[in-house]
Amino acid sequence: MIEVTALGELLIDFSAKSADVDGYPTMTAHAGGAPANFLAAARSFGHEAALIAKVGDDAFGRMLVRTLKNAGIRTEGILIDPDVFTTLAFVTLDSTGNRSFSFARKPGADTSLRFSEVKLPLIDEAEVFYYGTLSLTNEPSRSAAMASVSYAKAKGRILFCDPNLRLSPWKDPGEARSMMEWAVSRADIVKISDEECVFLWGCRPETSARRLVDSMGVKLAMVTLGPEGCLLVNRNASVYCKSPSVHPVDTTGAGDIFGGSALSRILEIGKPVEDLSESELFEIGTFASASASLSTEHAGGIASIQRRDVILNRIRK
Repeated sequence: MIEVTALGELLIDFSAKSADVDGYPTMTAHAGGAPANFLAAARSFGHEAALIAKVGDDAFGRMLVRTLKNAGIRTEGILIDPDVFTTLAFVTLDSTGNRSFSFARKPGADTSLRFSEVKLPLIDEAEVFYYGTLSLTNEPSRSAAMASVSYAKAKGRILFCDPNLRLSPWKDPGEARSMMEWAVSRADIVKISDEECVFLWGCRPETSARRLVDSMGVKLAMVTLGPEGCLLVNRNASVYCKSPSVHPVDTTGAGDIFGGSALSRILEIGKPVEDLSESELFEIGTFASASASLSTEHAGGIASIQRRDVILNRIRK
């Protein structure tokens, strides 16, 4: 049985490692896309996972499919389309260290997915359905994602949303805000960053989490706070969890790894998320924060996921 099926972008992340005298970056390529990173984390902790996506019939597309297979993720839901090119994402840093994303997708394979191409049995078989918002930036993937979310909800699946804000692919911030609110309001579990809370509602993490749970029907809100840790809120409790001190070299994918690691503990505890106790929320948040933090000490997304024993040893210290 598949425990979690995700739908969304599968792409190549190019990260700047250095620059020449004119400022042009030397870049390193890694398998990327939030759904892929998320599933790889869940799979690394023993949970069956499948991805619904589209890549191009090119070297990068075939490489991505092979990488996911090697990670143990089911790939029969990934279409290889000869008419589009695999989407590329370029991550550069400004003088203050802030990341900037540029996407080569006009169109990219990820935005070309149609609902008729979605392998619905992968949703039928799953316990959890994961989605983000990059699929909502353009048609036909917007309609495919929205129909898939509605389908999964009608089938009674647990819906997990990570809005994963990247402003550059959107026509304007207002459209991004509207579609992100649509996405989180359909979910049972929302993993959101403190920066995304400010973008959506201009609120602090505590206020945003309560808004998700009390007003928007979300059963578990998880707000990541960068190196400070995370905040988890459901109807029973609200807990802060700290992250271990690390020396980051690459933060790409850390939020996705947080989400997949948190889901792994949720599945292992086996309770409805709205009924999780304070101690259980603390356990989930502590594990996920440590997993995400330790991943930043290594390059890449999927390749940076650490073993469970390494994570638990760091938590004990």
